[in-house]
Amino acid sequence: MNWHEIDRFLMGEAWSGSLINKHLTQLADVIGPRWGGSPEDRRAAEYIRDEMEAAGLDTAKLEPFTMESWNHGEVSISLPDDNNRPIAALPFLRCKPIDVTTPLVDAGHGSPHEVDALGTAIKGAVVLATIAPEPFTAAEPFTARIVRLAKAGAACIIAIEPKTGGRMEYANSDEWLNVGPQKTAIAVVKTSSEDGAYLRRIAGSSPIVRVYVEAKYFQTEANNTVAEIKGSTHPERHLILAGHHDTVLKAPGGNDNTSGTIGVMETARIMATLVKETGVRPGMSIRFATWSAEEQHLQGARAYVARHYSEGAASREAKPLLNINLDELSTGHMKGIVLTFPHLRKFMQSQLDTMNDGLKCHVLAHMDAHSDHFPFVEQAIDASITWRWRFWGRHETANFHHEIGDAANKLNVRELKEYAGQLARLLLRLSHVSPDEWPSNPLTVDDVNQMIERDSGGHHPAFH
Repeated sequence: MNWHEIDRFLMGEAWSGSLINKHLTQLADVIGPRWGGSPEDRRAAEYIRDEMEAAGLDTAKLEPFTMESWNHGEVSISLPDDNNRPIAALPFLRCKPIDVTTPLVDAGHGSPHEVDALGTAIKGAVVLATIAPEPFTAAEPFTARIVRLAKAGAACIIAIEPKTGGRMEYANSDEWLNVGPQKTAIAVVKTSSEDGAYLRRIAGSSPIVRVYVEAKYFQTEANNTVAEIKGSTHPERHLILAGHHDTVLKAPGGNDNTSGTIGVMETARIMATLVKETGVRPGMSIRFATWSAEEQHLQGARAYVARHYSEGAASREAKPLLNINLDELSTGHMKGIVLTFPHLRKFMQSQLDTMNDGLKCHVLAHMDAHSDHFPFVEQAIDASITWRWRFWGRHETANFHHEIGDAANKLNVRELKEYAGQLARLLLRLSHVSPDEWPSNPLTVDDVNQMIERDSGGHHPAFH
């Protein structure tokens, strides 16, 4: 392998042959918001599959699965005794339907001492709470404080958005590590920072508040996309590069996650072009997947893992040696790879070092269920994420994900070209290391379950 010439080809193709703007226009502008299971979500999946076929990958297909979905209609917060004054409102994802009119109680951050001080005043009330944890105290994720307020008897929760200027983003009210979606959980509705401050100013007079959410739960079908370049020496083993193509409601998802979707598509195109023009194939097969329903508790990736790798699967196959997950790539340039499990650290760093770009390998100190690598982790499969804003630095213009403002202009084209080229270089190197030479994975599913229970309910500043 003449790595110098191969690297020149891959990086050159990443820049000069780029189709990023074409894909960005189609996914974020033409198709737009792609809530998992929606017609737009299917259009996106079909477009991705067709583009993978056009790029010359050996296979490209849709994999349908049945999912549990949710959607909402009218949502409002109002003050009946103040001429029904409207207050900005956005439901947390999977919020149950509710129509409650009751006094407002300000619970601050929802910390233990604040809830204890309010005593029975919380019972049956609409409770106002700040999403950010209380300063100078033991930090808790908002999900844990939601549970505390629910146990104290709150009728529902109004959560104050930390972003200012009237912006509001969809959020989740449940712990993803070990709980999952709860149809009967307390209703949580977000309000803007500005309206939250107003409610806080008047809360001392216990004003009557009406909170109304029209919502429904239902089953529907969604599609993952899976394409593959067959390996030349170990085609029976594979690596996976993946990211989700769905978005939250109303968001075009320029950053979350059109960036990751196109990262997968462009890396696949570059490597397929290498095969066509030079005959250089990966050693192991490489799969390029985009998942639906990430925003609805990782259902697409979880369905794929269950179908292909879980014990008892009808068509079970050898697990991938590594899954690399791409999510929100426009928040920062590529800095390296972060593993979930430590046994590949030295091996991965040795491969990154051959690229001579200062890329680093690190290992998560805790379980992270906030993206599609996690269903692989649950099956004790080696999985990783790219080292970006969660660990060091974040572009100020890229603090957009679950909101309308996450539009096409939030995607960083130049940095995405770099991602695609660097990921192609890394995947090709990894694929040409014989599976027998990879460090063995010592972990079992039981080991991983213990790690999940250890970390559930904890506050991790990089993620909350």
